Amino acid sequence: MHVRVVEVGPRDGLQAEQTVIPTDVKLRLVEALAGAGLEEIEATSFVSPKHVPQLADATQLWPLLPTGPRYSALVPNLRGLENALSVGVKRIALFTAASDAFTLKNIGVSIADSLAIFTDVVAQFRSQVPDGWVRGYISTAFECPYVGPVSPDKVVSVASALISLGLDEICLGDTIGVAGPTETRHLVKVCADVVPIDMLAMHFHDTRGTALANVYAALESGVRIFDSSAGGLGGCPYAPGAGGNLATEDLVYLLKREGVGLKIDLERLSRATLEVLGLIGRAPGSKVQQAILSRANADSCAN
Repeated sequence: MHVRVVEVGPRDGLQAEQTVIPTDVKLRLVEALAGAGLEEIEATSFVSPKHVPQLADATQLWPLLPTGPRYSALVPNLRGLENALSVGVKRIALFTAASDAFTLKNIGVSIADSLAIFTDVVAQFRSQVPDGWVRGYISTAFECPYVGPVSPDKVVSVASALISLGLDEICLGDTIGVAGPTETRHLVKVCADVVPIDMLAMHFHDTRGTALANVYAALESGVRIFDSSAGGLGGCPYAPGAGGNLATEDLVYLLKREGVGLKIDLERLSRATLEVLGLIGRAPGSKVQQAILSRANADSCAN
């Protein structure tokens, strides 16, 4: 079984942090993630510094990224695309939701308006980067923090609209971490009617401890692309109460135990976020990371 792990820590993991992470620290984080064997990394976002000051250094960071992984960046509009193209970005991600209340809070427009913006962004991107790649995020795919549960039919409608724009991948986000396995199986099933299963990705938050259970349910349903954030970094600045993302260490451990042949070094991965975690004053958010680091400390004391 081939499974793609998309590391979103440098973007989604850092975007809401109040402590400013220097560019050189972000670069060392990406270098460490790449060194651990991660092949797909969402490195930053070309958004307004006013709205996400943590990622204001996107144009400075991008040219410094080490070779090897496939990098992508979030692009909200034509201005963001212009900035991304100026530094050679060839893989972009667009961001909408299945709840108008959420898109209005998050990006200041309705779902319909976001899709209209994306039409222009995709057309411009394809004209300048014919071999480029575009992902579409659908946040609040299960529930919205402002209006409650979201109908799967609404998610399907948005997914269908994104597919009609010629996107390469659709990612469904459990933005506030409320979903359970049965809901996950159902949403994958109905979305697979409009999105080929090999183009469908899942982005789970572990707010209530169900992220890995949802990954397993999605795996059973045929999904082979999963987002995660090293160290469990991140949340959503526009989703009150949303916990961190699914930790990459925990996801990789599960996949390896299930026989997926990932070439990711869990020891190196577990150390990749330590500098950032130290800066923001947070303990590792991954159970596997905690176990590996605790064992390493015990071995060190024994010697």
